[in-house]
Amino acid sequence: MAQIRAALAELNPWWKGSFTVDYRERELYPDVQRFMKYPQMIALTGLRRVGKTTLMLKLVEDSIAQGFEPKSILYFSFDEFRETRTRRLLTEYETLTEGSLDSGRHLILLDEVQKLDDWENQLKAVYDRYRTKVKIVVSGSESLFIRKGSRETLAGRLFEFKVGPLSFREYLTFKNVTYKPVGLYERELARLFGEFVLTQGFPELVGVKDRQVIRKYLRDSIVEKVVFRDLPTVLKIRDVSLLESLLNILMEEPGQLVDVSKLAGEMNVSRQTLSSYLMYLEQAFLVRKLYNYSPSRRKVERKLRKYYPTVMSADLLFSSDDLSKSKVFECTIVNQLQAEFFWRDPYKNEVDVVLTNRRPLPIEIKYGRVDLGGLQAFARRFKIEKAYVVSDSNEETRKLNEKTVSVVPCYKFLLTA
Repeated sequence: MAQIRAALAELNPWWKGSFTVDYRERELYPDVQRFMKYPQMIALTGLRRVGKTTLMLKLVEDSIAQGFEPKSILYFSFDEFRETRTRRLLTEYETLTEGSLDSGRHLILLDEVQKLDDWENQLKAVYDRYRTKVKIVVSGSESLFIRKGSRETLAGRLFEFKVGPLSFREYLTFKNVTYKPVGLYERELARLFGEFVLTQGFPELVGVKDRQVIRKYLRDSIVEKVVFRDLPTVLKIRDVSLLESLLNILMEEPGQLVDVSKLAGEMNVSRQTLSSYLMYLEQAFLVRKLYNYSPSRRKVERKLRKYYPTVMSADLLFSSDDLSKSKVFECTIVNQLQAEFFWRDPYKNEVDVVLTNRRPLPIEIKYGRVDLGGLQAFARRFKIEKAYVVSDSNEETRKLNEKTVSVVPCYKFLLTA
């Protein structure tokens, strides 16, 4: 218990004095704030090191500024306290602060909550008892619903927000860069986009250009901790080496069309095992799965999928050949767009990204020469209002079946589209 009390005192400096957090604006934060007034728990999920803890501490700072009693705000991380029960933690908190959760308003922020066994029922019990007096915010480096039954246990009690790596717009904010009007800063923005790609959107890599530092950060702080520590702990995975091998394949070749049965045969595992491991990597936010677009959901589910890593290998990232640069460029744009669909027909005509709203919006990603073949095939098959080509540097307007195709440099598209 002494360890928990010491951790509580260290993790909650606002109990003793003033508190400020080093925070740069994140696009998601206003949405999170909007839901703070409702009784349901808020969950912040996302890859390691993307800034979830900073967002939680910003909620602390803002709550104090809005009149919250500092000792009524509890922050705790379970990363090093996986055996701690939430009920015991709250008892220690009440003892240390000489307060009571039954009195007044309280804000409880629990970091890396998915590390706890049976965390869902523990949280449910706390929420059901104190819901009118306590606002609960939790975070997780894997999807909180990765374990069977979690979603059902917390149905109606939790709003989930996914915290992603920095967008290019957020990166410029972190760099204190002015970019409006965009046309006035095109040369600077093109250079900054190249620097942004090396960070892969991790806040702690902003300003870092050293290849070895980036390699070690991505490997040690992100990939190895998720693959060798987080996922095996949460899911009791037996063959961690298979999980690592599968991730390495996807990191080296972004955007692969994956035939699960064929790949399972090549890796000498069952189709079911490979499918499960792909799902684990996706729910740990290490890979992004794209479905082959179709207006029919049933057809979408039957088709092949594409997989992109959210963390590219440093070797690929720093390669100087055009093929590697093209792969890095495509993967970066797909992740920035948070794409869910691509399109490929039986004749191998293909569009890199299809955004869906009222009508499908096809987007080609081209490093170098601009080719409209895939967009032409897509336009013949579906009704579209417009189409885009996201280019590394080209800017022009073309006609496609009486529709306009805008070829836009990547930095401009991400800031204005």
